[in-house]
Amino acid sequence: MIRQFLLLLLCLTWSVSTLAQPESTPNKLDDLAQLNQEVTELYQASQQRAGSSRDVLRMQVLNKNNDLRELLGELVNHPPEGAENTLIQSVKHQIRYTAAADNYLNEKINSDERVMDAAPQEEQLLKQKQLNEERLLSAEMLGDQWENYLWLEQLGIPAEKEKTKLSKRISERLEFVSASLEYNNQQERVLTKQLKDASESEKATLQLMHILAQRKVTSDTDRLNYLITLGDKAQIDTSTYKMQQFEVTGDLTNNILNVQVIYSILSTWTEKLKNWLIDNTPQVLFKVFIFVLVILIFRLLKNLTRRVVKRAVSSPNLKMSQLMQDFFISMSGKTVFFIGLLIALSQIGLNLAPVLTGFGVAGVIIGFALQDTLSNFASGMMLLIYRPFDVGDFVEAGGVSGKVSHMSLVNTTIRTFDNQIIIVPNSKIWGDTIKNVTHERVRRVDMVFSIGYHDSIEKAEAVLHEIIDQHPAVLRAPEKTIKLHTLNSSSVDFIVRPWVKTDDYWDVYWDVTREVKLRFDQAGLTIPFPQQDVHLHMVKSDDSNQ
Repeated sequence: MIRQFLLLLLCLTWSVSTLAQPESTPNKLDDLAQLNQEVTELYQASQQRAGSSRDVLRMQVLNKNNDLRELLGELVNHPPEGAENTLIQSVKHQIRYTAAADNYLNEKINSDERVMDAAPQEEQLLKQKQLNEERLLSAEMLGDQWENYLWLEQLGIPAEKEKTKLSKRISERLEFVSASLEYNNQQERVLTKQLKDASESEKATLQLMHILAQRKVTSDTDRLNYLITLGDKAQIDTSTYKMQQFEVTGDLTNNILNVQVIYSILSTWTEKLKNWLIDNTPQVLFKVFIFVLVILIFRLLKNLTRRVVKRAVSSPNLKMSQLMQDFFISMSGKTVFFIGLLIALSQIGLNLAPVLTGFGVAGVIIGFALQDTLSNFASGMMLLIYRPFDVGDFVEAGGVSGKVSHMSLVNTTIRTFDNQIIIVPNSKIWGDTIKNVTHERVRRVDMVFSIGYHDSIEKAEAVLHEIIDQHPAVLRAPEKTIKLHTLNSSSVDFIVRPWVKTDDYWDVYWDVTREVKLRFDQAGLTIPFPQQDVHLHMVKSDDSNQ
């Protein structure tokens, strides 16, 4: 019904006069006239149809008017030469249509509200959707009218007086919708509490009332959001309404990040806290005492929990890494203390909902500001779970080699072999290749020794076996490997691979290398250097050619 009337009003508004245009009219003005003609023709066609086909045609009329407004806006921003009068007439037609539609909508809304209030609850749910649509459409009419006045000013027609009146209407509508949202939100909360304690026979009725209240809150929120945007354009102070919108919905929007809105929210919370303290002065000191007492008790519990957890995770049967032990010890104490803090806050009567909401908002803001730190934290968690190394291990990670001296969830401290301290972010370690040199208790020492081609292979093998077997740090199991490996261009190469304890790796490497040189010299075996044999072929000269 509401859309049918608006369609009729639109067509009558545009069909009362034809836009006069000069003979040499730009293409967009032709399009404007064509859209006007199409609107009229579509409405006339809809009058001859019935059922769903009529609804389709009428929806096309609305869409055409939206296209017309879009085109009109483009022409106003860039008016063709000599078309100002035509555009002014077009804008004035839109002003008349918007004003008539707004008046009709307000009357229709009042009528439908009275009908809905008198209807049974089951029918109210059905009528609520249409009423919400009418209310939002009425708010949008204010936005269209504001845009119409801006167009007039762009075309050189003063509209400051009309804008002032409209700004006052927008402000009044904001106040009304804000009051409606506050009332309906309070009703929804009351019904929510009643539903928890209601009997089965009462729940059906309360659920219908609760659904109706929720829909009213949603409708008021949508209207308030639109009117806030419109109020900002009209330079109306909307900080109070933005704060109300945040408190009702809990949604973090760009409007909430406005400094004035944040200040208003904090001021409101501060004022509420001040009033609460004044009203409850006799109980404040006692509650503060309880607060301090709870904090002290949980501090003791925190230290006790840390000691218990430390003793538990240090058990050799669990085989936990040092990082995981530190993590459990730290988190256990912090968790106990955080629970104690919440209990202490609840004892003084503080509403934790705004506090937790504030933590959520702060968490989002801090999360954006500390993206790299959070990445390091996530990498630290992965290191904690997969345990590629532990404190005391010699590693090559993040482009650094050395001994791990300290680990946290954010970074790892590595002491290099020349006693430098390097702090590496965990994200750089986890995102690169990790080489743990000392993870295993036993390692193989890989060495290559060479002799000349004229030397005895059997003698060299015997000397190598004797050197490896005589070294006290070489393990008998796993078995060593000594094999002739490569016939190089200048040498015959043997691989020598004994197994040793990880702590003895470099001692064995250096001892064996030194002993091989000494024993090869004693046995007359040479360690060749790169060389090449050059063969010269002499060609005898022919005497007959001289």
